[in-house]
Amino acid sequence: MIRDVEGDILLSKAQVVAHGVAPGDHFDSGLALALRERWPAMVKDFRHYCQTTHPEAGSIWFWAGAGGPEIINLMVQEPAARPGDRPGKATLENVHHALKALAKLVVKEKVQSLALPRLATGVGGLDWSDVKLLVEKHLGGLDIPVFVYSVYHKNVAAMEPGFSAPRAANG
Repeated sequence: MIRDVEGDILLSKAQVVAHGVAPGDHFDSGLALALRERWPAMVKDFRHYCQTTHPEAGSIWFWAGAGGPEIINLMVQEPAARPGDRPGKATLENVHHALKALAKLVVKEKVQSLALPRLATGVGGLDWSDVKLLVEKHLGGLDIPVFVYSVYHKNVAAMEPGFSAPRAANG
């Protein structure tokens, strides 16, 4: 079931946090930057993954670090045209493929809960009304809580139905 919540996704009690990036992303803005600051090892591992496998837009990459949430990087944006350039914009086709892969991974890995932002609408440049339809199509049928962080409030834990108490801000 999909629930819209307001708060800081970094304080989510969900087992998995998913967010949008580009293949080879530098994690230098928005939620990606906040994740880089909190879990720099994830970014180092992501860079290594991209350098060795050359993932395509529309794919996903799963990371689980010690003491942090499990994070799924949804490659919804086009990669940079040349090294050093900014990543391209997101496309609905990439979002479709990434969410489809995410739904399969959730089932395969028996994920119990999932949190994601308004995917691909910031740096990605897409309209939420279009992306929301894809989120509902691919994640709406999952038999787990899916929390969509529709409004960001720094250091404010969202009320996530099914979890006892919000996680305290720690940084």
